[in-house]
Amino acid sequence: MSTVNQPNVKFVQTPDYRETYSNSVQIRVNVWDFFLVFGTMQQSSETQVELRNFQGIYLSPQQAKALMALLQQNVTNYEAAFGEIKLDPRAPVGPVH
Repeated sequence: MSTVNQPNVKFVQTPDYRETYSNSVQIRVNVWDFFLVFGTMQQSSETQVELRNFQGIYLSPQQAKALMALLQQNVTNYEAAFGEIKLDPRAPVGPVH
């Protein structure tokens, strides 16, 4: 049996790297990719919600599936440490455009 050597991975942040907060993500899917649009959602009144989108990111279907697995693993670990994450029952279920 041969052993496959894994390459060393070096993380480098580009000059335009930014961190920001998002409490809204919309997902659009087509045959070639997944498109995630990140933004912030703010409710100004009982009947008015404003979404301010600030970043769109395209992922291949393979990267989307890998992201899903990583998120699931990390949510499971978080809930094991801190308890179940409750979702807002008023949150929309199903496609959001």
